[in-house]
Amino acid sequence: LPPAVFPLSCAVQNYSWGKVGLESEVAKLVATSDPLVQIQPDQPYAELWMGAHPRGDAIIRDNRIPQKTLGQWIADNPACLGAKVNDTFQGRLPFLFKVLSVNTALSIQAHPNKELAAKLHAQFPEHYPDDNHKPEMAIALTPFEGLCGFRPVEEIVSFLQTVPELRALIGEVAAEQLERSGSDDPRGVSAALRVCFTRLMKSEKKFFIDQLNMLVKRISQEAAEGKDTSGSNGDLLLRLHSQYPGDIGCFTIYFLNLVRLEPGEAMFLGANEPHAYLQGDCVECMACSDNTVRAGLTPKFIDVLTLCEMLNYTPAPSSSKIFPATQSQLDPSIYLYDPPVPDFAIMRIEIPASIKLYLVSAVDSASILLVIQGMAVGTSTAAASEMTLRRGSVLFISANESISLHLASPDGMLLFRACCLL
Repeated sequence: LPPAVFPLSCAVQNYSWGKVGLESEVAKLVATSDPLVQIQPDQPYAELWMGAHPRGDAIIRDNRIPQKTLGQWIADNPACLGAKVNDTFQGRLPFLFKVLSVNTALSIQAHPNKELAAKLHAQFPEHYPDDNHKPEMAIALTPFEGLCGFRPVEEIVSFLQTVPELRALIGEVAAEQLERSGSDDPRGVSAALRVCFTRLMKSEKKFFIDQLNMLVKRISQEAAEGKDTSGSNGDLLLRLHSQYPGDIGCFTIYFLNLVRLEPGEAMFLGANEPHAYLQGDCVECMACSDNTVRAGLTPKFIDVLTLCEMLNYTPAPSSSKIFPATQSQLDPSIYLYDPPVPDFAIMRIEIPASIKLYLVSAVDSASILLVIQGMAVGTSTAAASEMTLRRGSVLFISANESISLHLASPDGMLLFRACCLL
């Protein structure tokens, strides 16, 4: 039988927003897993793609396997996905697993649901390359910040009252409509919020640049005088404006929650949820799609109309955006992040220093295992030979296969494992 458990060499994406050189978690993982790789000190290392996506298909590091990439191997051995996964997702790995190292903000964006994705793909295939939805989950590796979902209305109203430049862009009528909308009428609130946000995003370029410049100048002066600018979200405004001067996205900080994650904390981004990662390192898992509707903080194609139409205009506090992990009853080393979509789930596996032999147990799904900390020798009846696992190692594990880890590190291990739990 060909080996069904094997190491992978994964694709790196050098997007301009990534952390540079060895400041990047992506670069550090790549450097420790493969000593032959030269990390360029001035190059951004933004994303590590662990999966079979055609734009970054992982290379199999086992010369007994004739296929070169994971995508080719799965196509030739679809049973490795597990019967249910193979059946449900037509012989394809349903998720893409990533590490992100964010230095400057990613675009204000949302991902369509399946119905909208099919429509956008049919109309504009050059911008929307497939017909799938793209829910995603991020788990912080270092302190991580992102914008996510609409703030509670009282927070937005407070900004409308303390930031005159924002009020000018939205207009008096829309601002008052939001101020008058009552919590007893959630549909009225969402409708008012939609009008305000759409007015902002569609405001005329020259007008919003003037307002943004006025705001930045005012906040900079207040900051220089030592005044508290938090009522205008001053620190974040100046940071985003320095990264994307003159970008409409700078104003979205008054509408969207600022979510701060500590390592191990997660956020789940369902369809139509507006978001933008701001800074930090995370592991991320998503349905296998590239569909992103953008509207600011980006030089890429933006589609403001589609974005404003599709968004989920339900206000909620930032604390509600943190997605909880549940500790496994069967194995206390495992914390499971199981989002409300079938495409993927993530396990965080924390093996304590006291354990010297740990079994990565079989699941009825193909999975991808990433080592963040620690060292071990892995053995499996499904592997050709023993495998050395260290920081940055990535393994593909076929459905219903397990691996014994013989720990070599004095302080335990930290692993993340992406799979599909149907």
